[in-house]
This record gives sequence, C-alpha cells and structure tokens, in this order.
Amino acid sequence: MSEAPAVSYECLARDGQARRGLLTTPHGVIDTPAFMPVGTRASVRTLDSHDLRSVGTQMVLANTYHLMLRPGAETVADMGGLHAFMGWDGSILTDSGGYQVFSLDATVTEEGCGFRSVYDGSRVFLTPEQAVRRQEQLGPDIAMVLDVCIGLPAPRSEVRAAMELSLRWAERSAAVHSRPDQALFGIVQGGADPDLRLESARRTAELGLAGFGIGGLSVGEDMGRRNESVEAAVAGLPPHAPRYFMGLGDPEGLLEAVARGVDLFDCVWPTRLARHGKVITSRGDYNIRLAGFAGDGGPLDPDCSCLTCLTYPRAYLRHLAVTGELSLPRLLSIHNLTAVHRLLAEARTAIETGAFDSLRRRLTAARRTGPSKRPSMTDPTSQAG
Repeated sequence: MSEAPAVSYECLARDGQARRGLLTTPHGVIDTPAFMPVGTRASVRTLDSHDLRSVGTQMVLANTYHLMLRPGAETVADMGGLHAFMGWDGSILTDSGGYQVFSLDATVTEEGCGFRSVYDGSRVFLTPEQAVRRQEQLGPDIAMVLDVCIGLPAPRSEVRAAMELSLRWAERSAAVHSRPDQALFGIVQGGADPDLRLESARRTAELGLAGFGIGGLSVGEDMGRRNESVEAAVAGLPPHAPRYFMGLGDPEGLLEAVARGVDLFDCVWPTRLARHGKVITSRGDYNIRLAGFAGDGGPLDPDCSCLTCLTYPRAYLRHLAVTGELSLPRLLSIHNLTAVHRLLAEARTAIETGAFDSLRRRLTAARRTGPSKRPSMTDPTSQAG
C-alpha cells in the first residue's frame, strides 16, 4: 500500500473559477484561499507565534536562502526543525532562494546560481539539489523547487530561457527530494506571456508534484498582464492540486487572483506597511502619522475586531508613531494581518454562497472610495504631522 501524500488539497466549493478548499499538511489543515505571513528569518517581524495565532494565521513562510546562511540549515535541524526552532506548531512553507537569484543579481548557470552572502560577503553557490537538501533539513511542510525569476518587461527569448532552465531545475529537484513528511511544489514561470505560462504550467504539472507555485509575477508587469498570466497558468495546472501565487498580498490583487482560481498567497506587504505606519482597512489604506488623527478617539477600522482596534484609539497609535515607540509596528502588524485574513475569510464564505463576484466588486469599490471619503472616519488629509 502506498503512503498517503504529505500534503493534499480538497475543493469544497466553486464560484466561477474561484474555489474554497482545504489544504491538509502534517501540521494542520488550512482553509483556502489563505494568506501566509512572511517570516524571512524564521520570524515574522515584530510578532511572535502567539500573535500569529491570534490574528488567524494557519501557515507561515520562511526563507531558505537566509536560513541556510544564518543560523544554518544544520543548526535548525539540530534544534528539531523549523517548527521547534521558531515555536510554531502550525504549517510552514519555505521558498527555495529563487527570488534571491532575482533580487541579488546572482550569476546563473546550468548548474545553479552564485551570489554573495548579505551577511558577510562570502561567495555562495546554490544548486537545485542543494536547495532541496537545505529545505529537508529545515523541515517545513512544503518546500519549493529552485527557479529562475527575471524582471519584467524582458525580451521573450530571455523569458523562455529562464522558463526552460527553471523546468530543468525542477526535474532535478524532484529527482532528489526524499523526505516523506514534506511536499515539494513546482513553480510556473513564463513572465507575462500567456502562451509561455500555459506551456510552463503543463510541463511543470507533468512532474506530478503535490502543488504548484506561480512565480515571476509582481515584478513590474501591469495588473492586466498579470491576470492574463495567472489565467494561463491555472489552465495548465491539475485541479486536484493547490495553486500558490508567490509574493502577492494587496487586497485588490488577492481578490483578482482568487477569482482566477488561486488558493495560497504570501507577501511581506501587510507587515512592511505596518512598519511604516500604514494601515490596511476595508475602506482604503492610510498613514497613522497624519496629524488629522492626533485627537481621533476611533479605532483604526470600525469594522475590525483585532486586539489593536478593540484596545487603542487612533490618537494613541499616532502618538506611538511620532514618538518612535517600538510597540507600534507590532500593533499595526496585528491589525494589517487581521485585515488580510478577514478579507480571505469573507472570500471563502462568498464562494460557498455563490456571491464572490459581488463581494469582489463591493470591496474593490469601497477601497477605492478611501477612508477619507467616509463620514464615519476622520479625514486625515487636511494636514501632515
């Protein structure tokens, strides 16, 4: 009898292409569509595992590139793997380092990619096989193949070359992955070219992996080209496997991708905004530093029930911002992640009831209106603090 797969996906409901499902991993069941906060160095900045649970997180992402350099994959393995190391009993996905190939301007060859460590400047060379090995040592529920991501726009010949190399690397990754309690996901490339996306998706699907990332987007293409590329990728992927849009976290983008059949997302966006004083709400985003909030006794978002909104008025949070208090990024991160998780919870319910398109139009329109246009919220635009 064959062993049950480490990760499985079940679709519970559809509304058009949008789907609501369950992603089962060795460390829990994730309601999809779902968002993963990014814990690059095994830590979501300013938050601990209790905070993550409190805002509704079921799965987090960690970065293989950073962790293999510090503290080292061997050290994490000696500590019992990522779950024990970071005190998180939920599910974990690790990326492979492919985005660092793009962001650090690495040297790419058939064998792998070379770059300098951001910590000490030493030369590092990473092959697809090594990326798998490091992730097996780290021990997440889901590991990603090493791929080649390029900036857009780019000549079609360069996009194809990166796609072809990513496919060869994916084959090498699949050949060496051996940890039975961990799933390996492939990554669809092809830039913003729908034909290449479809071809990449079909050929990646032939590897028979447990799930599939859609990579190489949100790197310079416009929304229309992105949506076309996602549609093409989804069309080439098997319906029984989860689909993961890598690096997407803004509410409008999430809704558009869910409408096209994507199940899983990650992005630094909600927590990065929080560190800059920016607040995500269902009525639009704003900066808490603005002077209009100096005497405002209302919550960040009257529709939100997170710890921050239930406890602190905007006037206090603005005070923390202008005085540089370290508690502010945590409080805003709690709120922003709650907002993103709530958005996808609403999407799941709407898919179940056949009302997703109506929800998407309503939420998109509300956010375009913006908080300053709503009479129930203070207008923060009159003067800057």
